[in-house]
Amino acid sequence: MTLARTAAIAGALAAMLFAWPAASQPPAKPASSAAHSTWNKSHRVVIQVTQNDPAIMNLALNNAENLAKYYQDKGEKIEIEFVAYGAGLSMMRSDTSPVKDRLAAISASMKNITFTGCGNTLANQSKQENKEITLVPEARIVPAGIARIVELEEQGWTYVRP
Repeated sequence: MTLARTAAIAGALAAMLFAWPAASQPPAKPASSAAHSTWNKSHRVVIQVTQNDPAIMNLALNNAENLAKYYQDKGEKIEIEFVAYGAGLSMMRSDTSPVKDRLAAISASMKNITFTGCGNTLANQSKQENKEITLVPEARIVPAGIARIVELEEQGWTYVRP
């Protein structure tokens, strides 16, 4: 290797090393609170419910309400989606939900919270119980609850399981 080529390689490496720290720094935050109020940050959270336990269901609903209030107070947006499957589908079943009144109240007052139930679980429970099972009016059906969580996480949603 020639001296000139070695010098050129060394110079390129040095330039990369000096440029690297600046490129890896996180973006600067707004300097003032006035600038912060115009910085419209958004949060997206998926909450999994897989247990037929009223205490867990209420904890998950409390988490969502507290999270929504926290970010609302900060002037930031939040979307929350509950995904219930397996034994947790009881949360959204019209015949067994121990929290159906809370679901109705939250759905009426907080348009940024969505309730979804697993279609696979719904079909399996209907077959096992030999009757047609429906979800509360506030809930919608997704084909597979676990797949819905995977899709949301792949879109950058934060996963929470109480």
